[in-house]
Amino acid sequence: MGKRKAALSGQLADLDLRLLRVFKAVVESGGFTPAEVELNLANSTISNYISDLEKRLDMRLCNRGRGGFSLTDHGKVVYEATQDLLSAVDQFRNRVNISHERILGHLHLGFAEHMLGAYRSCIIEALRLYTEKAPDVRVRITSMGSDDVVPAVLDGRVQIGITVTHRSIPELDFMPLFDEEMSLYCAKDHPLYNRDDSNISTGELQRFKFVESPRLMPGREVDPVMSSWNKHASAHHQEARAALILTGHYLGFLPQHLVKNWGWLTEMRPLMQDRFNYSNSFSAITKPYPENDLVIGTFMECLREAVANETN
Repeated sequence: MGKRKAALSGQLADLDLRLLRVFKAVVESGGFTPAEVELNLANSTISNYISDLEKRLDMRLCNRGRGGFSLTDHGKVVYEATQDLLSAVDQFRNRVNISHERILGHLHLGFAEHMLGAYRSCIIEALRLYTEKAPDVRVRITSMGSDDVVPAVLDGRVQIGITVTHRSIPELDFMPLFDEEMSLYCAKDHPLYNRDDSNISTGELQRFKFVESPRLMPGREVDPVMSSWNKHASAHHQEARAALILTGHYLGFLPQHLVKNWGWLTEMRPLMQDRFNYSNSFSAITKPYPENDLVIGTFMECLREAVANETN
């Protein structure tokens, strides 16, 4: 019996690297359909890429179909090898960047939704500086729910995340950026809209329905009384939460800048601000990165410069 022919007997080509990047994104997204947004590709295109990679490697990498997405044993080996390979490619690029005094590569940022509304100067100034310092880097920005940013950084889907931070995480580095003011809102069709705050008791609030948001989850409440509120609906994305509040049937928390920027100052009003207003603290978060990683390090420098310019 002859020896089995090696699937990769020749050199790795740019196409191979692209196929491996697609494969990595599919695995980390949990399937073809979830990876569509991540890759900005149609499901059929992703399927073709994975089929091409399987033919190139002469092995089946994943199971897909009614039973859902899962890796084969070969797929698990290839995924681990892909992580090592792409990491080595990034290290190579970083060393070339340093010697060439030119920054090359890709930067994937994960932003909590709607955070740019009130803080354009800080983030946009950092992006402006970065574009000037690293014009050849391809920047990609993905918006996501605030609670989704940390997992995206931890599992490597994004290199830098900007989101609300409630606690420190040993595996991540944090850079404080700015605060966001939050208020409890009711819409004009709600029974409390025309009531003066002085005539509303905290006990009376328990009669009404609330939209659960991240800071209304058990253990995250900013005021003990919130634990007894009737969280009748859940909407952790602010636009969906606002839609429920605007029905007049729910109370819920929204950023003050979002209500102002979307022109809702007459459609809803804040309740009992002295008691229930609170601040969200945003930070830039990364996994520890090598000093010679110019793609990430330069953007973090730009953020520091942008924050310093705001405070001066």
